[in-house]
Amino acid sequence: MELYDRDFLQWTQQQAEYLQKGRWADLDVENLVEELETLGRSEQRELGSHLQILILHLLKWQYQPDRRTKSWETTISNCRDQIQDCFEDAPSLQRFLQDSTWIEKYYRRGRRDAAKETQKPLESFPSKCLYLVEQLLAPDFLI
Repeated sequence: MELYDRDFLQWTQQQAEYLQKGRWADLDVENLVEELETLGRSEQRELGSHLQILILHLLKWQYQPDRRTKSWETTISNCRDQIQDCFEDAPSLQRFLQDSTWIEKYYRRGRRDAAKETQKPLESFPSKCLYLVEQLLAPDFLI
């Protein structure tokens, strides 16, 4: 069994050492490539998760004005901050917010969750995302 399978942390430290020392022949290239690809997908999923939660709370805020709470407002602000943090760490993630298919994927999920949490029919919420990216990220939009 390879070190990669036995002790991932030790494997990462070993690979970092090999890179620092220029020991190119000792690198576990196959697993390094896999880990780098996974890391990129993880960053994308993190952004999507923050977007989904943001949309969920914006929909609740908009469609249940009589039930608004400071907690919802805080969640909206925190999601926007976390999205901005994602962009600061990986500016190339911004391209996903320009992809309407990608936005709609997370809108559908946020809409589904909003229907569950509000106990309103799914049809109570627009079937397509009506929020512009600029609105989603604007600190004062809807709140």
